[in-house]
Amino acid sequence: MRHLQLALLCLIFLAAAPARAATDVVSVPELDIGRYAGQWHEIARLPMSFQNKCVGDVTASYTLRSDGLVGVHNACRVAGGGIESAEGRARRIPGKPGQLEVSFVPQWLTWLPLVWADYWVIALDPDYQWAVVGDPKRKYLWILSRSPSMDRALFGQLRQRAEAMGYDLDALIVSAPVQ
Repeated sequence: MRHLQLALLCLIFLAAAPARAATDVVSVPELDIGRYAGQWHEIARLPMSFQNKCVGDVTASYTLRSDGLVGVHNACRVAGGGIESAEGRARRIPGKPGQLEVSFVPQWLTWLPLVWADYWVIALDPDYQWAVVGDPKRKYLWILSRSPSMDRALFGQLRQRAEAMGYDLDALIVSAPVQ
């Protein structure tokens, strides 16, 4: 009887454990931040509270700063036709080229560790024409392109890559034309 109770207890713990992804979330092994800089168009994203008002024309622009950080300018069209934007900065993680941390708090608060969020480039076109960005906890995901639309077959391949890393894309918001 004791063995049966132990077996049932083990089954309960296994059932309650989160499902393991087919592969871990990994960043790209190389990222030339100079080539990555410039404007990107959001093609799709997982829902994020700070993007709730965005209805289209979502862009992210990255610039190299003289202090070694990367300037971040995010913008989107909101209902009524206006544009909302946010200014931030990103910093590289030493020894991890595809991993950055991003913050949108005022500069004087950036010394706090909890104001930096993971920004991992997890898939990248060799010619820097598209990118998939996420985080190790699978809370964030963006599919980005240098152009404001994306080929349907390519979009499907990038979705599959993200799903293979364990991202649940049931709630994925497609924010730009996929043709």
